[in-house]
Amino acid sequence: VQLQASGGGLVQAGGSQRLSCAASGFTDDDYAIGWFRQAPGKEREGISCIGSSDGNTWYADPVKGRFTVGSDNTEKTVYLQMNSLKPEDTAVYYCAAKLGHLCGSFTMQTIFYVSWGQGTQVTVSS
Repeated sequence: VQLQASGGGLVQAGGSQRLSCAASGFTDDDYAIGWFRQAPGKEREGISCIGSSDGNTWYADPVKGRFTVGSDNTEKTVYLQMNSLKPEDTAVYYCAAKLGHLCGSFTMQTIFYVSWGQGTQVTVSS
């Protein structure tokens, strides 16, 4: 499985940005894509997830209500729409794939994810 994340950049606080994660090489239809981020000096944290077969989603509290995850199964692409961005959202954002479509706080440990994209930098200026 190969993942390619894109869409990062510099945005002002209050603005919006959309990240994409293009996936290829899946041999199983039962999987989920998670979004993680890592700010300088901090641990990587899971912020969102979407399941392939039923589209179930999960969001971490810091992004709930501001970020929306979606997918285009035809194009094998997962999106993360980020609105009302804050300076504390500044981080390198990663998409990752795990087996099994269920999403929840219990699924957001990095050890569950078998393939990772290269990361894309999002910088939110105040």
